[in-house]
Amino acid sequence: MVQLSRLAASLLVPAGVLAAPAAESKLQRRFDGNGFNNWSEGGSNIKCVNGPGGSFTADWNSQGGFVCGKGWNGQGDRTITYSGTYNATGPGYLAIYGWTRNPLIEYYIVESHADLAPNEPWTSKGTFTIDEGTYEVFTATRVEKPSIEGTRTFEQYWSVRQEKRVGGTVTTGKHFQQWAQLGMNLGTYDSVIVAVEGYTAQGGSGSAGSAAIEIE
Repeated sequence: MVQLSRLAASLLVPAGVLAAPAAESKLQRRFDGNGFNNWSEGGSNIKCVNGPGGSFTADWNSQGGFVCGKGWNGQGDRTITYSGTYNATGPGYLAIYGWTRNPLIEYYIVESHADLAPNEPWTSKGTFTIDEGTYEVFTATRVEKPSIEGTRTFEQYWSVRQEKRVGGTVTTGKHFQQWAQLGMNLGTYDSVIVAVEGYTAQGGSGSAGSAAIEIE
């Protein structure tokens, strides 16, 4: 069982921040550097920096929540290849992170993490093995919390990788298929990013980032 920790609020992907969907050629599928996302609530020592191509860095030593990363508008069943780093204490993770609408769902495919142990009603739905790893699936309900549609009540879907890694390939459609078999249905894809997120209510620190991101 993966130990999960409380996250103070759902983290947002502001409208208009992400790059347009990737074009058809292999070269154009490589991240063009325009979809940088940087959001925080509180904390005075959180630094997220956009880099060239699919690179970004995050450094923090503070209380407060943040998320930063790079991604695309839309995007459903895709293969995302990334490489990066992640070294942290306190609640936080490196994940493929996104939203859908109708229904409004916030979803996470967690590749690596520090502390994850929520004091809220998470429900384990079992495990499955894909992309050379085993993931445990969780659901949670956020009641009147911030979302891409304002303050709403919505579901969270989580796949948490048991063998932590900071680089590899994530086939999002395989997760979506497993979730659907559990009755966890997504809506219309709004956005997806390779993200670093942390919530350090008790204080935490770390450094993380991506060196490259590619989508197919």
